[in-house]
Amino acid sequence: MKLEGIHHITAITADAQSNVDFYAGVMGLRLVKKTVNQDNPTVYHLFFADEKGSAGSDLTFFEFPGVPPGRAGAGDVHRIVWRVASHASLDFWEGRLGAHGIASERAGGGLRFADPEGLAHELAVVEVADEPLIADHPEVPAELALRGFHAVCAYSADPAASATLLEALEFEPVDEHSWEARGSNRGGLYLYEDPPAERSLQGAGSVHHVAWASTLDEHEEWRDRAIAGGAQPTPVIDRFYFRSIYFREPSGVLFEIATLGPGFTVDEPLEQLGEKLSLPPDYEHLRAEVEPNLRPIANPRS
Repeated sequence: MKLEGIHHITAITADAQSNVDFYAGVMGLRLVKKTVNQDNPTVYHLFFADEKGSAGSDLTFFEFPGVPPGRAGAGDVHRIVWRVASHASLDFWEGRLGAHGIASERAGGGLRFADPEGLAHELAVVEVADEPLIADHPEVPAELALRGFHAVCAYSADPAASATLLEALEFEPVDEHSWEARGSNRGGLYLYEDPPAERSLQGAGSVHHVAWASTLDEHEEWRDRAIAGGAQPTPVIDRFYFRSIYFREPSGVLFEIATLGPGFTVDEPLEQLGEKLSLPPDYEHLRAEVEPNLRPIANPRS
């Protein structure tokens, strides 16, 4: 049993339209699901990914309109690292981001920047056998596009405290501050960095949780392994598009283990992903109450 790298990363936005404009417009991702936060169905849950809505490329956002800016601290994921294919990709993105008023800097061979709400990203030239997870965008050539997640960077004052749980979850140590979850098809890194002095504040531009990918048939066993590693996971929760368990690892970062399937085409055809408000069957009875209170979103792709 091995986890298949990063399944998705979920963050917070204060403005769904601006969020869509940046990720579907500037960054070239596809809005593959427009739904609601199942724990608070009065607000949007937006999913951006590659053309097929694949796990491993799926960046999601809860919209809490007008929420103040967040600040990453100990126990938070604070940077998302994406794969790109070449240094020509870094040049392309440096120019494209700059043209949209987004400052960036070269660091460690990659390109670092933040979205308009302060969520930090890095583009890294990575050579792996994993399938590149690419979205179609008329202004972003496929060979220069984002190719899925490579890593998440978390703040921790004591990375060693997390070792027992990460080992129980079959992460492999890379060095004293880095671990890899790699399955038969895909892998992803979990990197620790020293935290800032300021305490964490959850808000716009902050990461809510990171999810790791499990096959459907192994999901219950991953829950057992998390318990054996000292975690206190939730029961399995059916999110309709996948099944989930949640727990905090010792650094304080909220982990999810999510299944590879059923997937986003369970209620929309692939060609029309993200075009309408999708509600799982258990929430469909709320549509008349919820939909009028959600601000319409214009998708730059369509």
